[in-house]
Amino acid sequence: MQEQSIGAMLAAARQAAGLTVAQVSAATRVRESIIQALEQDDVEQGGGAFYARGHVRAVAKAVGLDPDATVHLFDQQHGGAPKPMPASAVFQADRKIHLPERRGPNWTMALGVALAVAVIFGTLRVLGGASDHVRTGDMQAASARPSVPPNTPITETPRPKPSKTAGKNMVTVRMKAKRSSYVNVHDAKGRKLFAGRLKAGKTSTWRAADRVDVLIADAGAVTVHVNGKRVRELGGTGEVVRRSFLPPKPQSR
Repeated sequence: MQEQSIGAMLAAARQAAGLTVAQVSAATRVRESIIQALEQDDVEQGGGAFYARGHVRAVAKAVGLDPDATVHLFDQQHGGAPKPMPASAVFQADRKIHLPERRGPNWTMALGVALAVAVIFGTLRVLGGASDHVRTGDMQAASARPSVPPNTPITETPRPKPSKTAGKNMVTVRMKAKRSSYVNVHDAKGRKLFAGRLKAGKTSTWRAADRVDVLIADAGAVTVHVNGKRVRELGGTGEVVRRSFLPPKPQSR
């Protein structure tokens, strides 16, 4: 089966999110004609592949796809990332750089500062001469040993015991690809667990607390097991599917 194009993936994700082209244009400030051209894999209307990369990143984020992974797939389908601009085009070799003229040290100012420091030190020495003798008769020798009563047991703070409920709210999702498909996985707090293309024959497992959200660009290309049980009727071939999976329900006694 032919690999799904970036344009088809953007269009399918937009439709799955329930958004129109006008709504995506308002959210990204990308013209509607450019979005429509991207969904038809026409990158020349927006100024070529270099500018299309930025449009693809903005549209992918607006429709719920991972921007970095989508741009990476775009580069693979359009001949790789654009080449960096050579340094010779930015810097001119014949341009002269004017450096500030270095001047010698100001010995007159340094000598004046040294004399001022000497005068201040001498004054403090004369004024403080009367206080050179420190009274020590009233001072008691401090013991070098800590004031801890003898035979006092040393106790350590007990470590907290692991909670018995730990792991009960965990969700385990195992996904195997029958053929290559784009997959996006997040936890309940929106943190990315995986985003990219799950290659044919590969199996991946993700584990998170409370909930796991997945987006599959081709639901018919993968099989999914949640908490050890296979998910039936996930979707058809080429269908973009969003699903959320929860922890297993506690068994009644």
